[in-house]
Amino acid sequence: MLQGRILTPGGWINGSIAFDQRITAITEGPAGAGLTLIPGFVDLHVHGASGVDIMEGGAAGAVVARSHARHGTTALLGTTLTAKEDSIRHALQGLAGVIAQRPQHGARMLGVHLEGPFLNRRRLGAQPPDVVTGSRALVESYNAIAPIRVLTMAPEVAGHLELIPHLKEMGIRVQIGHSAGSYDDGVAAMRAGAAGFTHLFNGMSGMSHKEPGMVDVAMAHAEYAEIIPDLLHVHPGAMRAALRAIPRLYGVTDATSATGMPDGEYALGTQRVFKCMGCVRLATGSLAGSVLTMDQALRNFVGLGMDVAEASQRLSLFPADYLDEPQRGRLALGAWADIVVLDQSLHPVAVFVEGEAIPLS
Repeated sequence: MLQGRILTPGGWINGSIAFDQRITAITEGPAGAGLTLIPGFVDLHVHGASGVDIMEGGAAGAVVARSHARHGTTALLGTTLTAKEDSIRHALQGLAGVIAQRPQHGARMLGVHLEGPFLNRRRLGAQPPDVVTGSRALVESYNAIAPIRVLTMAPEVAGHLELIPHLKEMGIRVQIGHSAGSYDDGVAAMRAGAAGFTHLFNGMSGMSHKEPGMVDVAMAHAEYAEIIPDLLHVHPGAMRAALRAIPRLYGVTDATSATGMPDGEYALGTQRVFKCMGCVRLATGSLAGSVLTMDQALRNFVGLGMDVAEASQRLSLFPADYLDEPQRGRLALGAWADIVVLDQSLHPVAVFVEGEAIPLS
């Protein structure tokens, strides 16, 4: 049983939570020790951590799940990069086992975010150049290895718009990203079934009052979009504009293998990246993912003036709802016991994944 100030779907209460794997009771009463209890974070865009990259396959997914759990992430999507087909298959094979069985002391891997290879060469960012045109057969073959929950694509690439309804039928959330498309391209993609936007502002055609791009589509039409709240990928002013425009904007880390590691050289798929001064860059100087953790994302949101309840929603409830996971991202009877206990400085002092206490060091 845990005591503290508890964020429930109906708002804050003082009291206690009882649980095994799931929450069995929430009772009003003494708050105890000034602790705050919020739902575990749900991160839908994770490439790596602790020196390990998802594209390595094998045990990489388990290492990443354990590393992020220590920072309050209780559920996540293992995220791939653009690569040769055999490399993607290798990464998916590694993820399949972690998805099937949660590693001890690790976050629940809910599936795959396939970020690439169905991108626009003009907006690759830190992605390798091995882009291909997407096809239903190729996606189905990948999905047969490990369940794809989110897929990033550039809808303006020939053949991609027609693919979106098929992906939606498969239960895959299609996100617009790494795209040089026009406003009309984006609107057409949303009408075809695209549901979100990958790391809003980054890797996509930007805002313009005369030649609007994908950012304008998101601001005008999206209910959901992901954003990287590390205060490096997006200026706080632009983030505030997006928060006003997109009702369920949610945070992701886009974390790389450099997360939780000292400054130095690391892998991002086939690319070499360099961690220095709290960010990750290619040799060219371009940003290449992040070293963000979700507990720091919470503190960054609060630092922008957001209250803790809203910041929590944007890192737990909204991404869980986007992925249609109604028993995650909330502290409610019958929900998974995914719980983060915060001290007064909003640092985790305890984390529980499906009722299991996670060692924080």
